[in-house]
Amino acid sequence: MTDFSPAYIGGVCLRLTAGVALITHSLYLKVFVFTMSGTVTFFESIGLPGFLAWVTLLVEIITGVMLIFKIKPHIAAVSAVPVLLGATWAHSGNGWLFSNTGGGWEYPLFWTMTLISIALTEWQASKALVTGQSESCVLPKV
Repeated sequence: MTDFSPAYIGGVCLRLTAGVALITHSLYLKVFVFTMSGTVTFFESIGLPGFLAWVTLLVEIITGVMLIFKIKPHIAAVSAVPVLLGATWAHSGNGWLFSNTGGGWEYPLFWTMTLISIALTEWQASKALVTGQSESCVLPKV
């Protein structure tokens, strides 16, 4: 039976939000705003191979879908971390705030840490399901 505790509901909200954000940000920005040819050109302008624009698009869409439908969410979140670390690096020269010209590294770093948090909590939950130790998913009482 599923425990509809605040922690469980919070985890679902976080996972769904991250999944939807990965998909919509990727599709909207890379496909509709900049177009894929513009995205490829941007990747090449910062010294990355152009094909990585397509890899990034696919990783963000696939991991977003996996998070939404809870398909190995810990693996999905970990798989998206390198993409977000790359985005953090790509925006590092623009200052901290994402509202800066060219976007700073605040937003991608936030999403990197969000995905790491999802990966750790979902990994713990999946480990507990396998071992039958559901109490390991509960925060210790202080």
